[in-house]
This record gives sequence, C-alpha cells and structure tokens, in this order.
Amino acid sequence: MIRQAPKLTHKGTRAVLEAAEAKAREIGVPQCIAVVDDGGHLLAFSRMDGGKISSVRVAITKAVSAATRRSPSGPIPSAEDSSLLLSLGLPLATGGTVTPIRGGVPLVAEGQVVGGIGVSSGTEQQDVDCAEAAAAALQKKE
Repeated sequence: MIRQAPKLTHKGTRAVLEAAEAKAREIGVPQCIAVVDDGGHLLAFSRMDGGKISSVRVAITKAVSAATRRSPSGPIPSAEDSSLLLSLGLPLATGGTVTPIRGGVPLVAEGQVVGGIGVSSGTEQQDVDCAEAAAAALQKKE
C-alpha cells in the first residue's frame, strides 16, 4: 500500500528558520540553526553573526537526531529517566547522527514528522527555546 505523506516545503523551511532566528534575536543569543527533512537531509542552515563556529556541526546533528528519532534530542530515553550508557552508546552506534544534547526538535505537520530543527550556540535551554519557537511557527502555517 502507498500513502501520501506531508513534506516540508521550501516555504515551510524558511518559516521555521526565520522563527528560530527571531527567537534568537529576542533572547540576544546568536545561533547556528539547521533544518532537515524527515530523513535527516539538510534543507537549510544559518549561522547568525556571532554564532559559534564549533556549534555548526552540533546544530546539524541535533536536527538529524530529532528528525530520525521522531523525538526531541536529549538524554535517552528521557531527561527524567536517562541512561548514561544508552545516552553515550546510541551516538556511537549511529555514527554520531543521534545526540543526547538538547536543542533538536522534530517538525510535525498533519500529525507526521516532516523534518527536524537543531539549534546550537546558547545554553541547552536557550537552544530548546529557539527550536520550539520554530516548530510552533510551522504549526501556525498549517
């Protein structure tokens, strides 16, 4: 059987990226922001003026992790019940495509994950705040 699946468009990608940038400006933290499709392929990237060079790869990994795991990046299985061995082992087992660092959020449309956003350069909470604002912007576009 075949089913139609929603896809993240260029317009949707730009809306997500712009919402993350707006939140970063609001909190005064220049960010690195990556948006990927549901398979973890890069659709858009922005390193704001002042965004840390070391955060480029981290933002992309957070986005890929959120999209392919279909859940926010962070400690595994969850922040409340984390397993150190699993949190460290899963990145090794996936060749570094999954991360226990927070700041990656899946992008959802019509109840299905269509991609992920990863944000890095601030504290984990600042990164999460920017990523969640971006994901919420996609919901407003539906």
